[in-house]
Amino acid sequence: MKKIESFKQLKIWQKGIEVVKDIYAITRKFPKEELYCLTSQMRRAAISIPSNVAEGFKRFYNKEYKQFLNISLGSCAELETQLIISRELRYISETELAGVSEKLDHISKMTTSLKHKLK
Repeated sequence: MKKIESFKQLKIWQKGIEVVKDIYAITRKFPKEELYCLTSQMRRAAISIPSNVAEGFKRFYNKEYKQFLNISLGSCAELETQLIISRELRYISETELAGVSEKLDHISKMTTSLKHKLK
């Protein structure tokens, strides 16, 4: 197995970047009054997912890395909640909700698996 030398090689990080792009596309259609509320919150939560994976990867100790992965997991849950709220407010479709939720679930499972592999 080839050693991972950069966080950019991590599937979790790559999927996180996909989610960021999805969220930016989705929130562009939100009402203008949501710009400093839901739009901003969702974008920050989405950005937090790959950002914390990257920052944790650069940490010297696995304990620190796990903490950053925990933050990333929290951001996944936060973003999924915000997506559900967006659906309830009819800002997004059920299909959009399902698509991003599936990606978030996949990222969460991969992140949990990585946490267990770290000693």
